[in-house]
Amino acid sequence: MLRLINLELQKLFLNRASKILIFISFILPFTVLILSSIKINFFGFFTLELGELGIFNFPIIWHITTFFASYFKLFFAIVVVSMIGNEYSNKTIKQNLIDGLSKKEFILSKFYTIVLFSLFATVLIGVASFLIGLYYSSYTEASIIFRETEFLLAYFVKLVGFFSLCLFFGMLVKRSAFALAFLFLLYIFEWIIFGVATKTSNLETAWKIKNFLPLESMYNLINQPFQRVVMTKYPEKIDMAYDYSVYWYEIAIVLGWTAIFIFLSYRLLKQRDL
Repeated sequence: MLRLINLELQKLFLNRASKILIFISFILPFTVLILSSIKINFFGFFTLELGELGIFNFPIIWHITTFFASYFKLFFAIVVVSMIGNEYSNKTIKQNLIDGLSKKEFILSKFYTIVLFSLFATVLIGVASFLIGLYYSSYTEASIIFRETEFLLAYFVKLVGFFSLCLFFGMLVKRSAFALAFLFLLYIFEWIIFGVATKTSNLETAWKIKNFLPLESMYNLINQPFQRVVMTKYPEKIDMAYDYSVYWYEIAIVLGWTAIFIFLSYRLLKQRDL
């Protein structure tokens, strides 16, 4: 495994564009640190400091930071599809196979790299959230501090699933731009399925079907925290209550899609004449 990861990292860090995108994908989630210190002065009447609003209290901070950090995954997604596009354009894929790398090992090298970067990103956002929480949170009990850290697991699984989907699209079309376009097409396709399901059954069944689809299942791992933030300030608004928990079956669905995407990527490579 280490040999395959080392091989892939050498390819990535020899590419200037990949190095820049990797750097950006790891740095941008830390904008939450900047947001936590922002003070907005409203024409001298009063000053609003985000960190003092309670949104960086434990345990809600795990929910907020992972939700917003997940939107920066597109930068590393570009790296993932570029990994495949560069292999075909530079013909390194053929050379690797000639040098003795099996097609299975080739796909595994990509997948191991995806897992490594997802794990690294999760650790970074976890450390950042912990430090911000220690500074701003009024809660210091360990039972509260480490409550809801399952959002970090959900964040990790979400990244692995999404990047595995990008890997599959990269293998399918061999071009970075087209692979990213397929993500948008998949998003539209999922809404078309939802629309058809709504017409043929009922709204509840349509949502159940959509929740099993790739992009929607990944999104469901970390639900939006906005209503939760409002509820912390206005607990009497019980009409805004919703279920934001991370469930094992949601993780299982995304892991299932991840296995499917990696398997399909391998089948595509195995059947192709390079």
